[in-house]
Amino acid sequence: MYLRDGFPGQRLHVLPRLLVKQALQRKPTSRMLVTDAGYFPHAAMHRRSRVAGAPEAIVIMCAEGGGWCELAGVRHDVGPNEVLIIPSGVPHSYYAAAAEPWSIWWLHITGGDVPDLLAAVGLTVAAPTAPIADPFRAFALAEGICDDLARDETAASLTAAAGAAWNLLAQLAAERDGRWVAREPIARVRDHLRAHLAAPVNLPALAALAGYSTSHFSARFRTLTGFSVTEYVKRLRMARARQLLIMSDYSVAEIAAAVGYPDPFYFSRHFTAVNGMNPREFRRRYKEENPPRPPA
Repeated sequence: MYLRDGFPGQRLHVLPRLLVKQALQRKPTSRMLVTDAGYFPHAAMHRRSRVAGAPEAIVIMCAEGGGWCELAGVRHDVGPNEVLIIPSGVPHSYYAAAAEPWSIWWLHITGGDVPDLLAAVGLTVAAPTAPIADPFRAFALAEGICDDLARDETAASLTAAAGAAWNLLAQLAAERDGRWVAREPIARVRDHLRAHLAAPVNLPALAALAGYSTSHFSARFRTLTGFSVTEYVKRLRMARARQLLIMSDYSVAEIAAAVGYPDPFYFSRHFTAVNGMNPREFRRRYKEENPPRPPA
């Protein structure tokens, strides 16, 4: 039995067809529109087959595991940190590998800018896959697209998703240009840490992402940032916590969990050490110093 979706932990966002029609009649979404997007983790038995192709171009980025796609009767394997692009209207089938099924970020895109952007990426029906030079940045953009579509279906959210998709295709196109240089490894790690703020800090994995040994990575990270990795992450988390204390009504425990601290008391100790006051005091003082303005 094969599955189109329904994978534990998945994200899936599909715009109603009437909304797609309306969005394609106004700028800027007439130039770029994400009609569908999602994330399928460990998508065992995943399969899609479209004998007439899809009305939109399809971008699939494999984060882990693998799968394959059949275009024009030819099979193309897709592995970790690779992108697969299927043009609109092209019959196709794609499958997750049986032994190690893929985890994929994916989106369907249409609009006036799409043909030129896909041409710049340079993938074809005969050669539809390529490595992603900066996968964490690409996956962060795909996650941002899902966040935008999950927020609501207003023109503003569709425009934000379109901008991220344009950025993603521009990155993929730049990577295919022989003159493009990958970002400095520590910058990639910092992007990754910001995108996965609540995740546990795994030094060997971060060092592998940068392409360094653990000891060399730790030393270079401190040289470039002025902090150890753990201290850098702590300060990122505290900055996000301050935003949530100011902008939301979440409890301290909820904010602690959102920034990677399952124990709210441990979070409060870290917050106090960085900010000189506990989270409740910070929130109270901010409200006292920034009272709501009376209506005009």
